[in-house]
Amino acid sequence: MSFSVDLSGLNVLKKNQGLGKDGRVQKYIDQEVVRRMAPFTPFDTGALQNSAYVKCGEVIYTVPYAKFLYYGRAMVSPSTGSTWARAGEEKVVANRPLTFKGAPMRGAYWFLRMKAHYGQEILKGAGEKIGK
Repeated sequence: MSFSVDLSGLNVLKKNQGLGKDGRVQKYIDQEVVRRMAPFTPFDTGALQNSAYVKCGEVIYTVPYAKFLYYGRAMVSPSTGSTWARAGEEKVVANRPLTFKGAPMRGAYWFLRMKAHYGQEILKGAGEKIGK
């Protein structure tokens, strides 16, 4: 006994419900994540926050120091231990936590902390967008 299932209409259904990677539901989630992360994101000059953009459900920061702020560890010169490095010298992660203005709200792991606080609310809003 064998059988086959035609799922060719599944992509059309997903698109009509706004569930594609460029669909209205994903766009809603992307916008809400960036908006809700703002109060948790380290803020000095605003360059980090202003560099954020979303591509297919992934938040990308374009400033070179974003990764180190996210993990909350200082980067230092391997030769001097200073946070300043010589031209062409690659910094290494130090076992020294960063301190943040506006802590404890602003600081490391801002996406995870935002998700713990607002994740269910974002999902509820996304659910309300399906099929509209």
